[in-house]
Amino acid sequence: MARFVDRIWVRFGFAIAAAVLVTIGMLSASVLLLAEWQYRDFYRSLPQQVKRDVDAMRQGEADPTEEAGRLATIYSQYWRSDPLFGERWSLVIGLVICLPVGLLMGFRISRAVTRPLASIAEAANSIALGDLSVRAKAGSERGELAEMVRDFNRMTDALQALEGERRHTAAALSHELRTPLSVLTARLHALRDGVIDPGPAEFTRLIGEVNHLSRLVEDMHTLALAESRKLSIKPADVALADLAREVLDTFEERAQAFGIELKLLVHDAVIAHGDRDRLRQVLSNLLDNALRHARGATTVQVEVARDGGHAVLSVADDGAGLPERVRRHPFDRFQGSGTTGGSSGLGLSIVQALVSLQGGTVQAEAVEPHGARFVVRLPGGFQQA
Repeated sequence: MARFVDRIWVRFGFAIAAAVLVTIGMLSASVLLLAEWQYRDFYRSLPQQVKRDVDAMRQGEADPTEEAGRLATIYSQYWRSDPLFGERWSLVIGLVICLPVGLLMGFRISRAVTRPLASIAEAANSIALGDLSVRAKAGSERGELAEMVRDFNRMTDALQALEGERRHTAAALSHELRTPLSVLTARLHALRDGVIDPGPAEFTRLIGEVNHLSRLVEDMHTLALAESRKLSIKPADVALADLAREVLDTFEERAQAFGIELKLLVHDAVIAHGDRDRLRQVLSNLLDNALRHARGATTVQVEVARDGGHAVLSVADDGAGLPERVRRHPFDRFQGSGTTGGSSGLGLSIVQALVSLQGGTVQAEAVEPHGARFVVRLPGGFQQA
């Protein structure tokens, strides 16, 4: 910001210097014209013989040794101007010509500065009152001021997007909370009134709803800590292939219940630099997402490889692929919520936050002819010993 302000001051410093130079030039030209006019008036007042002497000296026909003395005599005898004549006329010329020019250039410079700033101030006031749709206008200005207006508008765009995401999250969260709370309320009232027998199956169902609420709250807490970079991370060297085998073993029984085969393909036994528990959470969320939402999938494959200085971990399925709305923004919150019981709708958002927190990247890709793949790139990528 300081460099930006310095550029503005440099720009308008040049403009002010140009205005001063123009003013000085006009004053100098006015003084020269005034001196020429005074000389012509003096020349017209000379007698004819004296005019001939002056012409001869101007043409170089007179003796140089006598020229200086003769000119001094002529000027002392015939020059009758007012001593303050030049100063008064210089002041008049300065007031009549230079002052309007200076005022005009000053007005243009001040307008070039104040118009974008006034637009920004007006937009900022509207934003402070809650209207995020307003934008500042640069007008015809170029350079640093136009750049400042564009930066302000980009900031406003980000604020508007953040506010939209906040409202979407609040609406989706209330929807996610309402369903299990409604179920719990209705079932507990039924138990109290004796409509439902308090058997083990009923209590298992109620505990399942409570677990869903607990997971939703825990996921929101984890996501908030990760995005604020307050989540504890203990980076270390992690063997990705070994970690993938451990996580796949925990999902084997569940995958069989869905009729899905889990596969592990290790291209390179690489070491990633990250938090082992958080990487386990990343892979678990990706597998959970694939098992819940990969419609028609028969296989989910986890791959471990190396790409330059990165360790690569990917999860791919051969299902129907990502829906269009999810493909555009796969890591938005509550994208797949409400489609499968027990899902908080925050799994992929947590994946992105945890990977970013550990200096990596994650992206979603389409798999031909059908299916989806999530690719995680992590720092490290050196060969396991």
